[in-house]
Amino acid sequence: MERLYKGIRKFQQSHFKKEEEFFRRLSKRQTPEVLFITCADARVDPNLVTQSRPGELFIIRNVGNIIPPYDAIKDKNSVAAGLEFAVLELEVADIIVCGHSNCGAMQVLYKDAKELDNMPHLREWLRIALPVRELVDSYYSHETPERRGRITEQENVLEQLRNIQTYPFVEAALKTGALYLHGWYYDIGTGDICSYNPANDTFERIS
Repeated sequence: MERLYKGIRKFQQSHFKKEEEFFRRLSKRQTPEVLFITCADARVDPNLVTQSRPGELFIIRNVGNIIPPYDAIKDKNSVAAGLEFAVLELEVADIIVCGHSNCGAMQVLYKDAKELDNMPHLREWLRIALPVRELVDSYYSHETPERRGRITEQENVLEQLRNIQTYPFVEAALKTGALYLHGWYYDIGTGDICSYNPANDTFERIS
């Protein structure tokens, strides 16, 4: 914790001082154009990898960058609340769903349910992504464990893009061209970010 306290002091004494007018304006309102949905993994930093300034991204983070389908969770669905606020209130123009390499949530997806008896909330949350496991088991069982892991991570991005389109207000915005969806995959070890191209059904490196 001491390192964090030192970081706060450094921020206040250097960066904030230099950008004080910017933060004063920022404090009045936020006008992000992009909703960035990604994993809670500590190695994934949306602002760092996109070199975005504070206020430019509205960010939703959770275990496995999962988006429950509309009405899948009847009560206290914070992802749905964030979607509503971003699309209906902030009127973002783009939504990015970003998965990443070596995702612990996608690895846990393959564990037996009994192995998660001590983590019941995690077990129930990951049930939303079970269609991804079923797809990979059906079509990619011959692949190496490393390759299966990467396919799982990327297929999960596509599954969540399908889920997000079950929200009526998202579907309506897509139809009018007011909103666009993007599927990204971040390779932590190389720094590469790939974007899904539906024309050829592949993730292509952004350069």
